[in-house]
Amino acid sequence: MGTVAEATRAAGGRVVGIIPQALVDKEVANRACDELLVVDTMHERKALMGERAGAFLALPGGIGTFEELFEIWTWRQLGYHDKPIGLLNVAGYYDGLLAFMAHSVREGLMSSWQMDLIRSGDTLEPLLEALVEESRRRPSDDRLADVV
Repeated sequence: MGTVAEATRAAGGRVVGIIPQALVDKEVANRACDELLVVDTMHERKALMGERAGAFLALPGGIGTFEELFEIWTWRQLGYHDKPIGLLNVAGYYDGLLAFMAHSVREGLMSSWQMDLIRSGDTLEPLLEALVEESRRRPSDDRLADVV
């Protein structure tokens, strides 16, 4: 996350960090954020991220990334939000996960419309363009269109 924040700032973007106090106490907060919001719990962090974000993009990551991706995807399929979700599949990192999700559809444990709620791509620029375009079609929230 720090590398993405640094690259965003270097490109002239604005960085908002949302972090629970327990991680601040461990000295992992990025103090270079334009806005740093400290919350009590991870649940509050995700809720605030869900509220403030115009779209969601999961990069290759570990268990925290998986958990956040699945929660925000679940929220979308339940209708809690209608914001674009992207999965950046760098060097095939998510090939196995995407295959497993397609397997879940084939087995009847998930519907194809649920799969359609996530866009994936192996190159950042076209994926971002797709997320921005989807965000622009959403009349209720144009924050992403304003940022990019």
